[in-house]
Amino acid sequence: MIKKLAVFTAVLSLVACGISEAPATKVEKPTVDKSAVEKPTFVFTAIPDADESRLQQRFNKVAVYLSEKLNVDVKYIPVKSYAAAVTAFRNDQVQLAWFGGLSGVRARALVPGSEAIAQGFEDQSFKSYIIAHHATGLKANADLSEAFTGINTQDMTFTFGSKGSTSGRLMPEFYLREEFKAAPSETFARIGFSGDHSRTIAQVQSGAYQVGAVNFKVWEKELESGKIDTNKVSVIWTTPTYPDYQWTIRNDVDQRFGADFKQLVRTTLLEMNDADLLASFPRQSFIPASNDDYAPIENTARAIGLID
Repeated sequence: MIKKLAVFTAVLSLVACGISEAPATKVEKPTVDKSAVEKPTFVFTAIPDADESRLQQRFNKVAVYLSEKLNVDVKYIPVKSYAAAVTAFRNDQVQLAWFGGLSGVRARALVPGSEAIAQGFEDQSFKSYIIAHHATGLKANADLSEAFTGINTQDMTFTFGSKGSTSGRLMPEFYLREEFKAAPSETFARIGFSGDHSRTIAQVQSGAYQVGAVNFKVWEKELESGKIDTNKVSVIWTTPTYPDYQWTIRNDVDQRFGADFKQLVRTTLLEMNDADLLASFPRQSFIPASNDDYAPIENTARAIGLID
């Protein structure tokens, strides 16, 4: 019995040795295409010129469109102010932005080499409205001085939109200064900044401010949607036209997203023809733009001291 047990133990030892000495089977790891997994996300923003919930809705749709056409993940991030949009662009939190004329000028100055690549068809000849509550007695007139004839502006309140808005502040202020030969703060009893065009309309309509400056496209869209009571507020004067909104892109996108990516983004924007997407801006189409188109905005901003 002892002999049989010894033999059995020896066999087990041989088997164990055989197992431990057998070459291990090499498991091949699958090759991972890092470029496919780690594609950067292309991020864009837009100046908050209207109600935030509407901006989120309209630009999320734009993100889907861009993602399909550019073959990269595209994300829209909202910002709280015009200045925040410029800061996000400067800090590379976004690579593309839907700016107003002045915010675009500021952003491109902070990021050398960045370019205005497309603008709305309407943006080559944009305009602002001066609107007034009917209790002021102000009437529509083609001439700004005539619109205010017989009115003591020192007794009136006036609201702009955002402090950095081209259509809601820069251009209206330029023409008010030309007309009254003084800053708005010296012309009116009180000056306000609503933050966006929708709030400007609401504040003048409610009587919180008697007069205000607003983007003509926002006025027309809200008028069409029934949000403006024309028995309370109306347009009294329209500015001359000027260049305004545009898409601006950072200078380094080709290095990060592939050769000719900037041109692909430009082409994709110019070919946007979906009526629902365009209506959300609202624009009838997008056309080519360049930095030189916005020289009049830069010159006006320097003239009234909004940029150095």
